[in-house]
Amino acid sequence: MNVIFLTLSVNVSMKINHIYADLMRKFRNEGHNVYIVAPVQRRAKKKTEVIVEDGVTYLNVWTLNIQKTNVIEKGVGTLLIENQYKHAISKHLSDVSFDLILYSTPPITFTNVVNFLKRKNPNAISYLLLKDIFPQNAVDIGMFGEKSIFNWYFRKKEVALYKNSDYIGCMSPANVEFLMKHNHYYPAEHVEVAPNSIELTNTAAPNDTDRNAIREKYGIPVDKPVFIYGGNLGRPQGIDFVIKCLEYNKKRQDCVFIVVGSGTEYSKLKDWHDNNKTSSILIMEGLPKADYDLLVKSCDVGLIFLDHRFTIPNYPSRLLSYLENKMPVVCATDPNTDLGRIAEENGYGYWCESNSVEVFTSLIDKMLNADRKQMGENGYEYLKKNYLVDNTYQAIVKHCK
Repeated sequence: MNVIFLTLSVNVSMKINHIYADLMRKFRNEGHNVYIVAPVQRRAKKKTEVIVEDGVTYLNVWTLNIQKTNVIEKGVGTLLIENQYKHAISKHLSDVSFDLILYSTPPITFTNVVNFLKRKNPNAISYLLLKDIFPQNAVDIGMFGEKSIFNWYFRKKEVALYKNSDYIGCMSPANVEFLMKHNHYYPAEHVEVAPNSIELTNTAAPNDTDRNAIREKYGIPVDKPVFIYGGNLGRPQGIDFVIKCLEYNKKRQDCVFIVVGSGTEYSKLKDWHDNNKTSSILIMEGLPKADYDLLVKSCDVGLIFLDHRFTIPNYPSRLLSYLENKMPVVCATDPNTDLGRIAEENGYGYWCESNSVEVFTSLIDKMLNADRKQMGENGYEYLKKNYLVDNTYQAIVKHCK
């Protein structure tokens, strides 16, 4: 089967572990021919090119900077990318007939590319991996108004993308419920759970000596439990609430908090930390993935934050690295995601709404007194049953038989 995957991710190398790379590697390993269409941003100073590497064909398409750039360039670049992808596919992959068209949100602006591919390949299955419910998420956190022209325009694009998708794979049951509640026109039998998933690396956890060496490298105490948040630091994470939680707990002597990542709100977090130096809190800008993975292995509990205003049920993929490393989690989120409920029901985490510093702190206290080792084992078992890449692969390919 010939599979084409359209993505804005720049992390789809078969040499790394990432939710999209792992899924594409699974398709490759099962004998399918995999073609990945991904951006090469202006800052890389490269032209559009085709590369065959590790048994996968990459069509790297020149685009404007669409990540870690200003809002104007990101917006214009996202709008232009449809025609850039269509042109590049026409020029470089015109002789390939595809059986499966895979794509993910963000963005919601792949509709014309999907239509183009379906016209060329009338028997192909189109499958949307729904990772981002836009524009409602932007409305929730005040990026633009519900009655604005931006919401009207992007909602039209969203509906068009759904209508042109033969199947939609959602991250969790709450995602399925939300999608069907707000999109009655879409056939319910074509919506399913196809979760964020990974391929287990089977790399051993560091022993005590290695763990201490990793902590000492970053100036982290070796004799205290460490809570870590790793990932994007933007408006969706509700950084103001994160700062309030850190402020409230900055004098603790029984644990350490680490926040590592990058994003539009990193400077706000860094400024707060610079003015509130404390040995119990460490703020770090994004690390190379290999270094971050080692750092996570040396920690004890994973943290997940989401803005309380969200009406959409987000399901952050950073959960997977915590579960893979047998770490329990503390989740402070909006009341609509089922992330925390699933963690509590399956014994690998605690959850609260991200609107009370006192309640969040009570969960930190609770976790310090819990059997964290057993909770970590519970999470690892849940990961193996539900979030391995084979689950997502099987959900997709059953439609292609």
